[in-house]
Amino acid sequence: MEPANLFTVLRRYWRLLAGCTVAALIVGFVLTPTGDTVDNGKWQCKVAITPVAGAADTVRADQVLSYAQGSAVTTAAAQKLHITDVAGLSARRTVAAASTQMLVFTTTGPTQQSCADLAAALSEATITGYGQESKKSADESIKRLRAQADAQQQQLDDLQKQFSRANATDQAKLQPQLSTATAALTKTLGAIADLQNYSQTDAIQQWGSIDAKELGGNLLTSPTRSVRLVLAVVLGLALGVVAALMLSRMDTRLRTRDGVEEAFNLPVIGEIPRLSRRLRRLREPLVTARPEDPATEAYRSLRSTLLLTGPRALSVQLGQGGLDPDDRRARRATGPAPVVLVMSGRSGDGRTTTVANLAATLAETGRQVLVLDCDFRQPGLRGQFGVDEGPGMAELLSGEQLPNLVDLIRRTNVSGVALITGGNTTAYPAALVLRAGEVLELARRHADVVLIDSSPLLHANDAYDLVQHADTVLVTVMAGNVRPEEADRVSELLARTGVPVAGVALLGAEGTTGRRKRTPRPGRAPAEKTAGKATGKATGKATGKAAAKTAPPVPEQQRRAEPPPRVEPQRRAGEHQRPADPRPGAPVYGEGPDRRDGATSWGRRPAELPPEEPAETTLQLRLGEER
Repeated sequence: MEPANLFTVLRRYWRLLAGCTVAALIVGFVLTPTGDTVDNGKWQCKVAITPVAGAADTVRADQVLSYAQGSAVTTAAAQKLHITDVAGLSARRTVAAASTQMLVFTTTGPTQQSCADLAAALSEATITGYGQESKKSADESIKRLRAQADAQQQQLDDLQKQFSRANATDQAKLQPQLSTATAALTKTLGAIADLQNYSQTDAIQQWGSIDAKELGGNLLTSPTRSVRLVLAVVLGLALGVVAALMLSRMDTRLRTRDGVEEAFNLPVIGEIPRLSRRLRRLREPLVTARPEDPATEAYRSLRSTLLLTGPRALSVQLGQGGLDPDDRRARRATGPAPVVLVMSGRSGDGRTTTVANLAATLAETGRQVLVLDCDFRQPGLRGQFGVDEGPGMAELLSGEQLPNLVDLIRRTNVSGVALITGGNTTAYPAALVLRAGEVLELARRHADVVLIDSSPLLHANDAYDLVQHADTVLVTVMAGNVRPEEADRVSELLARTGVPVAGVALLGAEGTTGRRKRTPRPGRAPAEKTAGKATGKATGKATGKAAAKTAPPVPEQQRRAEPPPRVEPQRRAGEHQRPADPRPGAPVYGEGPDRRDGATSWGRRPAELPPEEPAETTLQLRLGEER
């Protein structure tokens, strides 16, 4: 991944990065001790303890291990080292049985000396403490055995008296009892002697010297809390970057120009940068509120591209300013205004914002723009142009009553732009577009350009019903809001209508990637947005098959020299017929030398345009002006 794309991904998932960093900071703060502490795990020391020679039979390893793990040994070692934190000292030592006759103490410390002192103190406390416990236990056993020896001595004395007074026959009977009592007394006295010798010597001893080695520190044992928290922040950021890259790989939503062009199979004719929250809250078009903003220049570029690549009826309006109202009405009667339908696949694609700003930019060229709000589910143009509530397109299309269209045209806060609001719709929205053709024929004669805002194509059928009455279509896409399968569905629906598509306006663009040569997708014919395309797929296929059956074979050189026949679009009765270009040899919309071989082209660039003249900047749509 290129560095620019990496920074774009990180900027897109900045909330995830912040969340991972804060989480790591909290975990590091909770798991580390309070305050700045020393690294007690830098050095490690080991010391072994075994029974003394000759005491292996009397010393039990499990008893010594149980005593060494007790608190008495740790307390005695802390007193010798003058340490008050007994709990911290316990955390720095471990004891385990290396074999049946050996115990090993393992201690840690910030320095080699402190680690060795702790090991020696624990070893000495264990040897001394266990010796004292052993002597105490031996004394208690000696006391008990002495009482038992006294009883046995008394019994032996009684047997000896009986033996001395008995005759020979009775003495023979008492002799076994006398021998048994003598042997029991002797055994008890021997046990007492052994215990006395055991209590006077040590039972266990230290084996060898103390083994010390240096260890490395870690996050939880670093010298200061500040260092630990800095490391936690670094780890959190690394985790956030990995998570952001994984989410970016799994996210298939369209965000770049190349991705949008490939998914829609349409050119991107305008890239609008992402607007800040403050600019999105404006109650007027950005073009008039912030004329010098980069996004405003992007909308002006979109306007210029639309004028150059759109239908001829839109571009011929250039240079027609300076006309008085009578001449303007006469011109509109002979050449009605073109209709531009702005649509999107999903809600939230910036369709309404694009309509408002595109109308403002067209008004800057001297054109009088009429905006129709045909989004009957979520109308929003009224707020963009500062127009109050009132009757509008819903009343005009409902058929219950037919108000005069001029009566519904409302002035806006943008000079040269008028609006017919959505109105107060009470009927089912899909039923309101049945009379759209008739209403649009009237609207064409009241402005130089007619812009229509519609409902999302994939969420409602309104836009699909309005497409057939438009001269061109502009698709808006918000970066990160549409998936490739949704874009493919929009492209398929538009291809079926046969209406020329000017292109796609990409809003919230994260950065330009450069135009590349587009090739048609496999299985789909190039989307030639020409006048001949307006007849639909069915008509084109039928015409092609009929021509193939009836026409005689044509030599290959003649086929290369002759241009393909132009098929005029079929219009319903009463619909506006696009005026032909009066200039001889002028290129046809969607055709001409500017076409690139192997790539789809939806626009044209007229080689000759009439010079610009001062245009009127006020919209003359007063009551009675058009009557």
